[in-house]
Amino acid sequence: MTSKIALITGATAGIGLESARILAQNGYNLILTGRRIERLENIKVQLKKYGTEVLILQFDVRLKKEVDSALMSIPENWRQIDVLINNAGLAAGLATIDQADVDDWEQMIDTNVKGLLYITRTVSGWMIEQQKGHIVNISSIAGKESYPSGSVYCGTKHAVSAISKAMRIELAPHNIKVSTICPGAVETEFSLVRFKGDKEKASKVYDGFTPLDAIDIAETIYFVVSRPPHVNIDDILVMPTAQASARDVFRK
Repeated sequence: MTSKIALITGATAGIGLESARILAQNGYNLILTGRRIERLENIKVQLKKYGTEVLILQFDVRLKKEVDSALMSIPENWRQIDVLINNAGLAAGLATIDQADVDDWEQMIDTNVKGLLYITRTVSGWMIEQQKGHIVNISSIAGKESYPSGSVYCGTKHAVSAISKAMRIELAPHNIKVSTICPGAVETEFSLVRFKGDKEKASKVYDGFTPLDAIDIAETIYFVVSRPPHVNIDDILVMPTAQASARDVFRK
C-alpha cells in the first residue's frame, strides 16, 4: 500500500466517525473498528467517494480475546499502521461514590483503560517493527480535572493521560509519536450513553451554550498527525468558548 493507514477505534459515531472522514479526505486508508456492524458497513460505503480503502472490524474493545482475534485477522499488508487513534470510550452513569452502579464502573474501566491497552499492546509492536508510527489517545478535560459524581470516569481519563505520558517515553526511542487529545463538552452520543438513552437528560447537558462538535476534535486530530516528522504534539486541551473548566460552563 502506498497510502498511509490509520486504525480508529469507536469509529461508528462521533469523534471516531468524523476522524475517519477527515483522514479519508486526506488520502488515508482506514481500519475502522466498533461494535455496530451495520454502521461500519454504511461508513465503508460512504467513504468510497474519497477513493479510500476501508477494512472494518467488529469487536468489543473490552474483550481481550475479541480484540486479539480481530487484530490477528488483519492482512499483513494492512499491518503497517501509521496512525492509531484510541477513540473508543464512554461515561456510564453520574452518581456519587456511595450510590454509583458497580457495573457502570466496570464498563468504564474495561472500555476506557483496558480496551486502550489491549489495542495498543499489539499495534505498538507493529509500529516498533517499522520504527515509525503515531498513537493518538483521546482523553478528556476529565483527565485533567475531577468533578463530583464522575469519580470513576475521571479516574479512567486520568489513567489515559498517565499511560500516554509513559508511552511517550517508552516509544520515543523507536521514532513513534504519542499524543493525547483532551476535549471539553462535545455534543455526540456521549451524554445519551451516560444517561442510558434518556434523551431529555442528555440534551440538558448542552442547554444554553454552544458545545464542541465532533468535527472540531477530528480537525484537531488531523492537525496533530499531519505535523512534520520532527514535531510531536504531546497534549492538547480543546474546550468550548463557554466552558472554562470541567464544571464551569457559562450558559445564556
